[in-house]
Amino acid sequence: MELGLQGKRVLISGGSSGIGLAAARQFLEEGAKVCIMGRTQMRGEAAVAFLQRDFPAAEVFFAAGDVRRREDGISCVRQMMDRWGGMDVLVNSAGIYQEGALDDLTPAELDDILATNVKGTFYLTQASLTALRSTRGAVVNVASDAGVHGNYFCAAYCASKGAVVLFTRALALELASFGVRVNAIAPGDIMTPLTQAQLQGAPDPQQALREMASVYPLGRIGTPKEAASLIVFLASARAGFITGAIYGVDGGLTA
Repeated sequence: MELGLQGKRVLISGGSSGIGLAAARQFLEEGAKVCIMGRTQMRGEAAVAFLQRDFPAAEVFFAAGDVRRREDGISCVRQMMDRWGGMDVLVNSAGIYQEGALDDLTPAELDDILATNVKGTFYLTQASLTALRSTRGAVVNVASDAGVHGNYFCAAYCASKGAVVLFTRALALELASFGVRVNAIAPGDIMTPLTQAQLQGAPDPQQALREMASVYPLGRIGTPKEAASLIVFLASARAGFITGAIYGVDGGLTA
């Protein structure tokens, strides 16, 4: 399937692991150029090296930055503009997970989850608007099934991803007249490093995985590649008449 992504310039926050890294790989497969943004220089450089092993001729680089800081987003966009002269796609994949009873939620924990999942998405998108308007580009946000319905002992995370869902819909309306499309994916549990760490913290990780998978009609949790495939499609010319949409990648969980 021709996706029309050859030569497109893509910025992916949280691109050094998980869904973001899987998306970077698939964009490179389609001939796009990719900048991955992340907080850790070592992880970012390792991600670039990993991608270049399979795509030695690909144009990919790492830009260090924390989405919680508005100035870091501005810096990453400027690096893209200096290197490639524009931006066609923004993927807001950076995010953190927090669970626990509301009684136990500390102000610092709440500030961190809102700063990363909500403000980070706002700040990086804001920094990218001028570039995206000029190319009639696309934004794909990574929300969550937890932003579509409530989860037990997950109020702060649900609230943060619910904000991403409605931000996506509102921004799609705001940018439609400029030809910029804005969509989001809402994954269920995906086997990312965050999920692996969560499982390893359980007394019996294999039993914890079975319990996690048991609530999904398809009987398993998802893979980063499956979530990334939808991101790449929504950024592509094949999705040219799709905007303001929230797509579940959740094995039937929200059906």
